[in-house]
Amino acid sequence: MSVTSTAPAASFEKPAVALGKYVALGDSYTSAPLVPLPELLSLGCLRSGSNYPKQVAALLRVSSFTDVSCGGADTTHMTQPQSTALGTFPPQFNALTADTDLVTLGIGGNDFGVFGDIIDTCPGLRASDPAGSPCKTHFTVGGVDTLAAKIAQTQVRITEVVKGIKLRSPRASVVLVGYPKIAPSTGVCPDVLPFADGDYAYLYSIEQKLNLAVENAAAAGGAVYVDTFGPSTGHDACAPDGQAWIQGKDLNLLRAASYHPRYEGQAGVASLTYKKIVGLQGTVTPAEQAQWAAEARELSRQAAKTTSNPAVKAHLDRLRTGAQR
Repeated sequence: MSVTSTAPAASFEKPAVALGKYVALGDSYTSAPLVPLPELLSLGCLRSGSNYPKQVAALLRVSSFTDVSCGGADTTHMTQPQSTALGTFPPQFNALTADTDLVTLGIGGNDFGVFGDIIDTCPGLRASDPAGSPCKTHFTVGGVDTLAAKIAQTQVRITEVVKGIKLRSPRASVVLVGYPKIAPSTGVCPDVLPFADGDYAYLYSIEQKLNLAVENAAAAGGAVYVDTFGPSTGHDACAPDGQAWIQGKDLNLLRAASYHPRYEGQAGVASLTYKKIVGLQGTVTPAEQAQWAAEARELSRQAAKTTSNPAVKAHLDRLRTGAQR
């Protein structure tokens, strides 16, 4: 039950160069777990039929498209198999060939457990100091921010991944896609993001560092970087429904996995990626956001109807128990 975005390709210009073969690599911010409608055959990788690579492929009108993004992936899974709750998947680099024209890559948040450490640790620390920054204190050891240190190592890994892509697909354009904003630059919403008030700034800074690492790796390897952090301002998890690109702490089987992009976020990233590829300005208009919100409502409605299908219900139950970062 794989679907492509309903976003009309006609709203954009055609790319200057025809692209034949497109391969998408990445983690769960690329695979988009629980964003309607799911790919029933992607199993433990939790890919959505509406994730941003599929939308980019439709906008570019590529003749060949392969999406091997997988929830829980880190840079090691580019060259090594990945075990999931529902099976083992081959290295993502296996999808690359000498005649690949375009490769998009969204990776880095899972390396050295950075995203997982934040999500698993920080909400539980809020009660100890609701107005303070207990999460920042926890991850600062001997005056060193341990998460920032891990991100510095992640940059080295991503740089090597870019080299590996270019080695296997030397003629391909390589596009590294950054992570959209999870926390707002100001304000708090503990019912959605259950972090201590002072840790919002810390989470924000960690994601800034991660995106800078991705950007630096792109520059070092001669790849293109897509900034989704800046353009997603006002669309973080604290934003109102219809504006938010990121799901909060509560998993929603008809919208998104917790702390992951909703359909609106996938559509936004697809738009920004496409615009970068064809040389348009990387902005998000109110009209685009309204369109994506309407499409998200329709896809959720379709997902609710399909849950009456026993096969789909069983798949969603597996997703509920097997959702990964």
